[in-house]
Amino acid sequence: MPIDTEKLKRAQSGTPPFQVRKIGHVVLRVRDLQKSVDFYTGVLGFKVSDVYPEDMMPGGMVFMRFGSDHHGVALVGGLKEPSTGSELHHFAFEVATLDEVFRARRHLREHGAEITFEGRRRAGVQIAVEFKDPDGHWLEIYWGLDQVGPEGRVRPASEWRWLHTLEDAVAHAPPGQVPVLADPSLLQPKR
Repeated sequence: MPIDTEKLKRAQSGTPPFQVRKIGHVVLRVRDLQKSVDFYTGVLGFKVSDVYPEDMMPGGMVFMRFGSDHHGVALVGGLKEPSTGSELHHFAFEVATLDEVFRARRHLREHGAEITFEGRRRAGVQIAVEFKDPDGHWLEIYWGLDQVGPEGRVRPASEWRWLHTLEDAVAHAPPGQVPVLADPSLLQPKR
C-alpha cells in the first residue's frame, strides 16, 4: 500500500493528560559491551554512572551520562548477531511532574496500551510507567531521574528502591527524592 504523505502530514496531536518535555534516554542492545562503552566514553566523551552485572541484567548493562541526568544512553550487552539496526531496547520521555506519570498510566490504560512495568527502577531511581507502542517498541514515561553534579557522585546501589507499582514508588522514596502528588486522588487503592 502506498504511503499517503498528505494524510501523514495532517495527523493531529492528541491532548493527553501529560506533556513530554524531552526524550530522556535511549537504551541499545550491543554485542560487545566493553567495546561499545569504550566508544561512547572514549570517542563521544560520555561518563559511566552505573553498571548492572549479568545477575541483574543478562549481558550486563551500563548507564552513561553526557549531562547532569543519571543516564542519557544505556547499553545492554549480550546481542548475539551482528547489528541489524533494530537493537533498540527502549527510549524514554521525561515529564515535569509526578502527577503526569500517574495520569499517563491512566491514559495508557484507557487507550489499551500494553503496560509492561510501573514503579521505580534501580539505577537512576526514576518513577516510571513503561509500555509498548503498536509495533512492540518499549517506551517509558518518567519523572525524578537522579541528577549527577560536576563532582560525578552517583547514588550508591544501597539507596536504590526497586518497586513495582507507582503507589509503592511514592510511599518508599530513596533518600533525597520527595515524590509528592499534587492530586492524591491519582493514587490507586491497594488491591
